[in-house]
Amino acid sequence: MSLSTLQRQLLGLDEDALRARGRHKLQPAVWDAWVRLTSAAAEAGFKLQIASAYRSYERQRSIWNGKLAGERPVLDDRDHAIDIRTLSDADCLRCVLRFSAIPGASRHHWGTDLDVYDEAAVAEDYQVQLSAAEVSETGPFGALHAWLDQRIAQGRSFGFYRPYDRDRGGVAPERWHLSYAPLASDCEAAVDASLLRTLWRDDTVGGLLAREALEGELESLFERFVTRVAEPPAAALAYLPPD
Repeated sequence: MSLSTLQRQLLGLDEDALRARGRHKLQPAVWDAWVRLTSAAAEAGFKLQIASAYRSYERQRSIWNGKLAGERPVLDDRDHAIDIRTLSDADCLRCVLRFSAIPGASRHHWGTDLDVYDEAAVAEDYQVQLSAAEVSETGPFGALHAWLDQRIAQGRSFGFYRPYDRDRGGVAPERWHLSYAPLASDCEAAVDASLLRTLWRDDTVGGLLAREALEGELESLFERFVTRVAEPPAAALAYLPPD
């Protein structure tokens, strides 16, 4: 398999360009913007924290395989478990893709995207679920996300926006998912279905469950569950950090 360094980074195979802080990794420019966003959140009474940031291809494949093997729950839009054994291969793929990305096509591979929550809104031993209930108006993180909505609308989110802001018939809405537009937009444009096919031809990244079914309709699934996302707001896309 012949992949450039950039392609390996886009696919979650190379994290050398990322910077680690604790257990999370992001691109340096994203960390700088994140510090500004957390500072603004603190002034508003929130303790903005990261639930998930960079995720490698191997990690995404583990999540994918766990769901296809029945070892991890596959949920519907109401957070109810689905018995995937009763589904056709095609329907099973669509149920998994509603909340979990194709390995190699996750935005979390890029070091530009992260899932967030308000640590101040829950008890110390609370287990964050990243569920629709948590981020609803009456959920523990509802107030944080109302504040984030306002900052994004005002062009004061330091480059962050929500790629899964509403249901477009692909990935379910994920209010907790933020993307750093100035870098993520370039990554988004550089990943396509053919790159995934090139990746999967390498035996060293094998072991992907339901690969045959996935490849059989990859182009349509890629359009629906990868490219069908929100356009970055102009202010987020044009964000430049202060000198």
